[in-house]
Amino acid sequence: MHRPGSDPQDMQPTDFLCDFCERPWSERTPFIEGHHGSCICGDCLSLAIVERRGGGTASSGSCTMCLEHREDLRWRSPRRDASICDRCIDQATTVFGKDRSIDWSPPAA
Repeated sequence: MHRPGSDPQDMQPTDFLCDFCERPWSERTPFIEGHHGSCICGDCLSLAIVERRGGGTASSGSCTMCLEHREDLRWRSPRRDASICDRCIDQATTVFGKDRSIDWSPPAA
């Protein structure tokens, strides 16, 4: 998501917000962007992974990241009306895991 009032012609890192916690992007906070400017930070991805290990949360509607309506279990943010499907959790985990420039690893099982 983008910070309200941000200039689309001059986007700054702090103009990108996590759709799940509204934290702004920074060099210390890994972010992945989905469709139409949706974003998830590493901390929220970690929460989604832990929640999924516990069985996940059934949710209806579309995934905030891929915009697809999916019937699989997904994690829903307790702070915002945002959810992420299993496929997007897996894709984001893979991308973060391969990026050696960020300090992130999936939570231990």
